[in-house]
Amino acid sequence: ARRPRRTPASYRHGLIGAIENLLPGQFFSRWPVTAGSKWSPLRVFWVAILMVWSAEQTLQMRFEETREVVRSLFPKWPLGKSYTGWYEAQSKWLTPLRPALGKRLRQQLRTRAGRHWQREGWCAFTADGSRVECPRTAANENELKCAGKKKTGPQLFVTTLLHMGTGVPWDFRIGPGKASERRHLEEMLADLPPQSLVVADAGFTGYEFYRRIAAAQQSFLLRVGSNVHLLKELGYFEREGRDTVYLWPEHNRDKAPVVLRLIERSDGKKKMYLVTNVLDEKALSDKSAGVLYEMRWGVEVFFRSLKQTLEKRRMLSRTPEAAKCELTWALLGLWLLGLMTASAILARGGDPLAWSAAKARD
Repeated sequence: ARRPRRTPASYRHGLIGAIENLLPGQFFSRWPVTAGSKWSPLRVFWVAILMVWSAEQTLQMRFEETREVVRSLFPKWPLGKSYTGWYEAQSKWLTPLRPALGKRLRQQLRTRAGRHWQREGWCAFTADGSRVECPRTAANENELKCAGKKKTGPQLFVTTLLHMGTGVPWDFRIGPGKASERRHLEEMLADLPPQSLVVADAGFTGYEFYRRIAAAQQSFLLRVGSNVHLLKELGYFEREGRDTVYLWPEHNRDKAPVVLRLIERSDGKKKMYLVTNVLDEKALSDKSAGVLYEMRWGVEVFFRSLKQTLEKRRMLSRTPEAAKCELTWALLGLWLLGLMTASAILARGGDPLAWSAAKARD
């Protein structure tokens, strides 16, 4: 069997410093650990994150390689030897770790973003969803289902919210293959900074969906397709202009219409329509709206980095719970990699949107 690779000595302190700069050891001290336990939250975290960045082809091989790397980084740490033991420990600790890590990474992003916290005058976020394949086991097929083509196996669906100023994730949600990206986004609205702008493609639409974003006191810029019927000249909005439109389905006529501003864009070949609840063009000009919408490609790059660079287009876990854990760590690992890299770029005065997952991992 091939022996696990060790981390080059020249990278040891740099790797420890880069991670501990964002997540120092004392961050994990809030969780008491039973005396003699070899898998504390801190050790679980380090092994989980480095397994995400590993290029080995099986979970067992990733664990063995990572365990050797962590032993070289922290020679005094007692570590369990079995993958099963580590898996059971991370399954236990992931429940409290997931929200705490998300909150910490968001705080660090806000602190470090500087002038790139906003683009075009807005703290903007883009959202999108994507499916990840899982092994065709009976457990996965029964719980995760299939939302794709007939021959597609069981899947997980992940919705990511990306900070457009830095290209670094802000939050994510995971569900079975048929989960709704709109419901996922609604769950993440509470953790957005005040007066943010959500930018997304045509999959994020609907009367109630628009109302929920507005109720959260957030703004949105969303593409609409031909299936969305918009009304004009209702006289409902007192400052109604040429670009004022309303979304008011027949079955919602007992409620007020959603007042929107329609923005028409063209790529030279075909027209595209965006709607926003930012009705004042001075706050969000048509030009800025176009720039921000074009910037939403960042979330597509994120998913390409997840699936191709980190090779996470297909989970390896044979049960739904294990697959969700595996994907959760994969997303946290890419989130941390992005924040580490963006922080270094920001520190030298560069634009964090230039960060590359492939270069960062290498």
